[in-house]
Amino acid sequence: MRVLIALGGNAMTNAEGRARPDDQIAAVATAAEAVADLVVSGVEVVLTHGNGPQVGNLLVKNEIAASVVPPVPLDWCGAQTQGTVGYVLMNALDGALAARGSERRTATVVTRTRVAADDPGFVRPTKPIGRYLSAEEAAVLVSHGETWEDRGEKGWRRMVASPEPLEIVDAPAATALVDAGYVVVAAGGGGIPVVADADGRLSGVEAVIDKDLGAAILARGLGADVLVVATDVTHAVLRFGQPDAEELGTLTVSELRGHAAEGHFASGSMGPKVDAACRFVEQTGGRAVITSLENITAALEQGAGTVVVPD
Repeated sequence: MRVLIALGGNAMTNAEGRARPDDQIAAVATAAEAVADLVVSGVEVVLTHGNGPQVGNLLVKNEIAASVVPPVPLDWCGAQTQGTVGYVLMNALDGALAARGSERRTATVVTRTRVAADDPGFVRPTKPIGRYLSAEEAAVLVSHGETWEDRGEKGWRRMVASPEPLEIVDAPAATALVDAGYVVVAAGGGGIPVVADADGRLSGVEAVIDKDLGAAILARGLGADVLVVATDVTHAVLRFGQPDAEELGTLTVSELRGHAAEGHFASGSMGPKVDAACRFVEQTGGRAVITSLENITAALEQGAGTVVVPD
């Protein structure tokens, strides 16, 4: 079985969401234990991950240093965090696998994701990222070509495009490594957003890609049997937070799409996870699971969590 696991941001921070280096190393070590158990059971595993807190930290450094050195472009931030998080994941996985007597090795692929240069998101960026700044602080960054928006009492916030991912450019490299026996980390943060010119040459763009939608495309490109969207809950839930909340078990794509159309899944949290799970199943005929990291083995072996199957 080949499985792609999309790790949520909670897998790279402590319980309070703090993302200091020590916090990230400790959190990733915990995640690696669950992944290593799957690997030694014979499952081929590819990991992808969020990078919101890590990019956020880089943006703060950009802001503080903007009057001294030019800010690092957002695609560079994505590349840097892929390298950093991949490195931390490889260390943790190597240790967890060795402790289980496994000689399997790990590899990280710095991964690009192609988007359309004319994606509507570039016309009016709507994705807020980073922290709030004063008008004076934001003006320095606007002078470097960034888009900032007055958000009222809290101050100004950077706005970027979140275009639709079209292709994981480096999926063949990741596939070759999986075929060679590696546990692979790829497409962190949804992938580094790039566009192609008329000659096919790629260049980075100021954008962020939804990591779960990127994971669905990568899973398809890898020929994965199952896409696992790991989050901080064991199931997707109808009427979340209400007294009559209902955990979803196994259901078809059409059933899950129907619940989404009724507005059950928030756009900033469970919504993209549900959409990614549905896309993967629709496009491949495979299976998708939404569950907590601790529940992954049970989800794959016993059908625990929210399991999405073809109609």
